[in-house]
Amino acid sequence: MQILKKPLITEKISAMNEKGVYGFVVEKTASKPEIKNAVEKMYGVKVEDVRTMRYAGKPKTRYTKTRIVSGYTNAYKKAIVKIAEGEIIDFYGEI
Repeated sequence: MQILKKPLITEKISAMNEKGVYGFVVEKTASKPEIKNAVEKMYGVKVEDVRTMRYAGKPKTRYTKTRIVSGYTNAYKKAIVKIAEGEIIDFYGEI
């Protein structure tokens, strides 16, 4: 099971990166200690704090030629990770 699915690259999270705060989309069943260990292992940094949020899927409706299609977007869990002062995570280093 992959705990960290992808990093969050948004305007708000990018502004918080300067303060040592990073965001990730994580597995829905992952706990805070598992998220902390995964970030420390993957990026080689010291994690100080982990905050998590669970988001439910939003209802969406599409109007097509044949019928109306209704459904939900995927539910997900987001983690906000604070790392030790002076350390950084470079998401663009491998590009």
